[in-house]
Amino acid sequence: MTEHTVCVPASLLEGRVFQYLCEAGASTVSARAATQALMHASLMGVDSHGARLAVHYATMLRGGRINPTPNLTLTQTSSAVTLMNADNGLGHYAGYQAMEKACEQALQAGVGICSVAHSTHFGAAGAYALHAASQNMIGIALSNSDANVALHGSTVPFHGTNPLAAAAPVQDGLPWFFDTATSSIPFNRVRLYRSLDKLLPPDVAATQNGQVTRNPHDAFMLLPLGGESYGFKGAGLAGLITILSAALSGATLDADMIPMTDTEDHKTYRNVGHFFMAINPEKFLGASHFKHIMKTYLASLSVCPSTTPGVPVLYPGEREWQIRDARLNQGIILDQQTYSTLFS
Repeated sequence: MTEHTVCVPASLLEGRVFQYLCEAGASTVSARAATQALMHASLMGVDSHGARLAVHYATMLRGGRINPTPNLTLTQTSSAVTLMNADNGLGHYAGYQAMEKACEQALQAGVGICSVAHSTHFGAAGAYALHAASQNMIGIALSNSDANVALHGSTVPFHGTNPLAAAAPVQDGLPWFFDTATSSIPFNRVRLYRSLDKLLPPDVAATQNGQVTRNPHDAFMLLPLGGESYGFKGAGLAGLITILSAALSGATLDADMIPMTDTEDHKTYRNVGHFFMAINPEKFLGASHFKHIMKTYLASLSVCPSTTPGVPVLYPGEREWQIRDARLNQGIILDQQTYSTLFS
């Protein structure tokens, strides 16, 4: 806690976010889905993609960029593939519905894919991967976004932050869970650091001239995952996600998409693309056997020697589950600007 932050009980924040989106015109089902995804992020410690984004979504709902009452349309092209037109509604609504469809297909086909176009920002990709894991599926969720990440060795933004999330069920335990941007950090974290007046980590962002900076107010673009030395890795992953999310669905490519923020255009549709995959372990070696293997795998991982005495090695998602438990008990930290807007 600092002078720039406020701690709010999770249940109070959840109710207010839902109400705030409904007040902006969102339908009950789409507002509920967005609230669920935003609370996932806030509880897991991903504050850049948490409740603070409700303010942005409400602005775009009122401006017309986000359709408050979308009619999702599904076209199933094979036993394992469905295309969704999200009708420019809140991306979270499309996200949960698309992953649900992918899981439904995976029950019979072993794998299910739902490719989404004409969507909007869907928050933290991990929310949808975990939705699949809750149904004993391996879940993968991807999305493209507007260009604010430089190519490796370039001085201009070309890809979006293009997140990749995956989750897998574990016997007698919480899912293995991985959620990352293919940029050094998400650009929403730059915006969060601006509101907190806090320095960025080193080697994550650059000015308009391509100079690396830690000042969030000077940050014009992000560096790809891997930074100045190994950014070709993040840039390559971002390209793959653009192919699967946008090129495969017919959505707008990163470099052609209007910005999510920092624009006065609150009306033009952005046509964001998503990709959701569910893999059914039951169709491989059986769900119970797979979950037992996952339990054994994580047990082996947890006893690996640590570089820091007394600090255990954590499996992907373990830190987030710990944060969730703490925040459910102690409350969720909001920046002062978000708190004032939501609760004024």
